[in-house]
Amino acid sequence: MTSTTDPLAATRPVILVVDDAVDTLRMLGDALVTEGYVVLAARDAEEALERFEVAVPDGVLLDAVMPGMDGFSLCEHLKATPAWSHVPVVFMTGLSESDQILRGFASGGVDYVVKPLRIPEVMARLATHVRNARVTRLAQEAVDVAGMGTVVLDTQGRMAWRSPQATAWLELAFGRETGSGQRALDWLGASLAHSETTRDLGRQGRLLARNLGQGNLGESMLLLTLTPPDSDAAQRLRDIALTPRETEVLSWLAKGKTNRDIADILGMSHRTVNKHLEHVFEKLGVETRSAAAAIAGRLLPQD
Repeated sequence: MTSTTDPLAATRPVILVVDDAVDTLRMLGDALVTEGYVVLAARDAEEALERFEVAVPDGVLLDAVMPGMDGFSLCEHLKATPAWSHVPVVFMTGLSESDQILRGFASGGVDYVVKPLRIPEVMARLATHVRNARVTRLAQEAVDVAGMGTVVLDTQGRMAWRSPQATAWLELAFGRETGSGQRALDWLGASLAHSETTRDLGRQGRLLARNLGQGNLGESMLLLTLTPPDSDAAQRLRDIALTPRETEVLSWLAKGKTNRDIADILGMSHRTVNKHLEHVFEKLGVETRSAAAAIAGRLLPQD
């Protein structure tokens, strides 16, 4: 269904159509090519997975009911594979019962169309989801270029997507051995409960995961950064058990900034700054800003 000599093929969105009916594959293939897509076809879940191993598509039109592994199970498998989980899946089904529709969404599908297919509707829905997925992925991967990584957790705390940089850092921190995935998830989950969490990587530095809040469908986005190994002063601050955010607040306090200034600089509320300083004073064993600033002057590097 695709031309291997088309020089523009590499820039066109790739759609995988999965259906055990040859007539449906042919009809959708012709319509998609007319719309400017590159088309891959599979007649069952096994063939679909083989296509994914060769080239990850930009979207999937997936028949819900097929011999062997059905569309719902295939979609669950795709969403459980980090390298493929970002691909939007639109179900094609002749089933109109609400429980089947709900099952499609629960397995990770973003939309559904009912057979017999209305081609204009299929094209419109698919174009929207492919465009949104591409924009989202470009934005997430741009974070890697800035020297950070991105992880998206679904509503069940599972890893729905992770950028290449985040993948490399998580493997550095937790390895690839059996069980490392769950340990990484437990660590990432801690940042959801406490806004941020860190992991000491020794000479490699410290890995920080910061919760950026919920996105679409209740998913949570985490921003990962790797900081250089601690200096002796930073180690002493760690011994005091200041969090990275508390250290930032203390640093600006030592530079003479007011609570309002610190809130503006760090992009947080005035109340949050006050709460951080309460914790800082308690951990340092002081009661005044001047005493905390004096300690910070000895421990924090000066610009």
